[in-house]
Amino acid sequence: MSATGVLIDGTVLLAENNILLSPEFASRVQFGWTITVHILFAALSIGLAPYIVYFTWKDVRSDDPAYARLREFWINVFAVGFVMGTVTGIPMSFQFGTNFPRFAEVSGELIGGPLAFEAKMAFFLEAVFLGILLFGRDRVSDRTYVLSSILTGVGAWLSGFWILVVNAWMQTPRGFELVRRNGMEIARLTDPVAAFFTPRMPWMYVHMMNASVIAVTLVVAGIAAYFVWRKRDSEAWNTALRMAVVVLLITAPLQALHGDAYGRHVADTQPQKFAAMEAHYETGQADLHLIAIPRSLDALTDPRTDNLFTISLPGLGSFLASGGDFSAEVVGLHEYDENPPVALVFWSFRLMVGLGFLFVGLALWGGTRLRKGCLSDSGRYLRAMMLSSPLGYVALLTGWYVTEIGRQPWVVQDVLKTSDAVSRSLTATEATGTLAAFVLLYLALLAAFGAVLKWLIEGELERMGVRTVDDTSRPRLPWVSGDD
Repeated sequence: MSATGVLIDGTVLLAENNILLSPEFASRVQFGWTITVHILFAALSIGLAPYIVYFTWKDVRSDDPAYARLREFWINVFAVGFVMGTVTGIPMSFQFGTNFPRFAEVSGELIGGPLAFEAKMAFFLEAVFLGILLFGRDRVSDRTYVLSSILTGVGAWLSGFWILVVNAWMQTPRGFELVRRNGMEIARLTDPVAAFFTPRMPWMYVHMMNASVIAVTLVVAGIAAYFVWRKRDSEAWNTALRMAVVVLLITAPLQALHGDAYGRHVADTQPQKFAAMEAHYETGQADLHLIAIPRSLDALTDPRTDNLFTISLPGLGSFLASGGDFSAEVVGLHEYDENPPVALVFWSFRLMVGLGFLFVGLALWGGTRLRKGCLSDSGRYLRAMMLSSPLGYVALLTGWYVTEIGRQPWVVQDVLKTSDAVSRSLTATEATGTLAAFVLLYLALLAAFGAVLKWLIEGELERMGVRTVDDTSRPRLPWVSGDD
């Protein structure tokens, strides 16, 4: 799930009057783009799973039509996202061989097992029981149906576990030794427990799972707010909005607290990444820049303390890195021969953190209105939730960029550089052409998902009686029956 790389500083080659990207740069961007799109749908499955379980349980237990409607709507969204996640995720495995064969050769013994477990243990579990959720409501018992929702969610979260096992190993590799085999130095698995449960794994898993729930919760809240805005007395969508606010009240502060501790772990295990997150160049005491505003355009691509207007907390960077010492020495970027693209890491980190505080504010705002019993009375709050619905994904992606781009120039930290992992036989023409094809294909897939989501929302508006659409203007999807 890694090998996303630098999204700038590539080499541009001129050939036959065409501008071609270097194979290394194009391969990095291609994998980065592939995983950017895929992670949207992977997070959708992870974040929606608790909602599916809750709505299914409430529907079966109470026989309330409001919960039945919520269950049906979000299972359909989950199913479309699952299909899209499958389609966008499969090419990543092939890109290990076509674009990064050296990475596959060196790390195959360490990453092959978890990736196989993800497919056989998690993917098929999720797929089988999702089928029961979609088509088995009247064919299986209530107990089996609720159990199917739970196992579908377990499959989604188990899939995330095995993928993050691989990525966490690439961040803090353990449980292996380097040996020579057929004239090549490769990593040989020596301790599966150490390799699967690296120091990074628990931090990354909690942070990523919670980030997925936050991202999906904002989507649920935004769609629910839209339906409530169109029909204030909608029982189902007022219920969904209240639930989303409660979930956000729990997950948004948790992410802030966990992220603070996670940052100290990064400083301990990947000090170069921590320095890039803070644009800290000179070794010594580190301040924490709460707000950083560029003084010039150059600061956008090369942020440093002398070209930024900052609101900083003196010594807090050292405090966070050391776990309590405001004067602790933090290694600066000048100490390293190669550094990640600092601007991308620095600004992505600030955008992620800024959005995190925004989510806490939205949660407290909604919680206050919920306590007063007037959550859906304010058009201002409903509009705020609608506008904020995609921001959870923005925070998730920028956090992922910090994680992946901040590790550069290493694809496996201190073991294998990304530049050494790229295929030597790949030409600039091939790399640029496949990158262009992937960009166009994945944009088309995103558009298709957007169209289906729009179709589902329009159908819900019709059911609510606030919108009438002719059959010719809104054709039914071929796999959906007239009763769905």
